[in-house]
Formats: sequence, C-alpha cells, structure tokens
Amino acid sequence: MHKVVNTDAAPAPIGPYSQAVQSGSELFCSGQIALDPAGGTIVEGDVAAQAERVLQNLGAVLTAGGYDYADVVKTTIFLIDMNDFGAVNEVYAKYFGDSKPARSTVAVSGLPRGVRVEIDAIAKK
Repeated sequence: MHKVVNTDAAPAPIGPYSQAVQSGSELFCSGQIALDPAGGTIVEGDVAAQAERVLQNLGAVLTAGGYDYADVVKTTIFLIDMNDFGAVNEVYAKYFGDSKPARSTVAVSGLPRGVRVEIDAIAKK
C-alpha cells in the first residue's frame, strides 16, 4: 500500500502526478522545478537561483512526508546545459552537506516551463 504526499509549501503538480508517494519506508519525490509555490511563477535569476528554489521545494515535500535531506538515498538532476553543473553542484552541496546520496546528472533538451534544472529524489527511513 502507498500514501500520496502533498504540501502547499511546494508547487502543486502541473500534471497528473503527485508531489511524492510513500511506499513502506521509502518516499519517492517527483521532480521539482523552480516554481514559487505561492504564485506559481518561475523564480527570477540564474541557474543557481533556480537550483535554490528547486531544493527548497524538494525539502518541503520531504518534510511533508516526515523525511529530510539526510534521509535521501538517490537523486537525479536534469540540466538543460551541462555548463550549469558547477553552479547547481554548489547549491546542492549546501542542502545535502555530509549526507551524500547516490546521484545521476543528465543533460536534457528541455524541461517544463523552460526552467534550467529539475531534481527528483528517493528517501528512505
């Protein structure tokens, strides 16, 4: 059995999916983009500013499910431009600190709403 996790502290899904689904001790978080949850608009600024909002949104979903960044075991980062890797990596390191989940980084040709970065995660208690 699984449980859908939703929070107003992160953007509402822009399609037919949930912010996260908990199955047993695992939480599967959908990809987060740089949407401001209050207004539903893309944050202004460069890829670092977008990554900051993405990780804040991801944190809100984790918290809603009863998890935090230290519980994350795997992430996937989707980038429009691999030249953004360093800037995103710096922001990412602030949120995960000594907790270093397994991670994949993939270059893609496009992301929803024209954002530069999207991150999903799997957490486990």
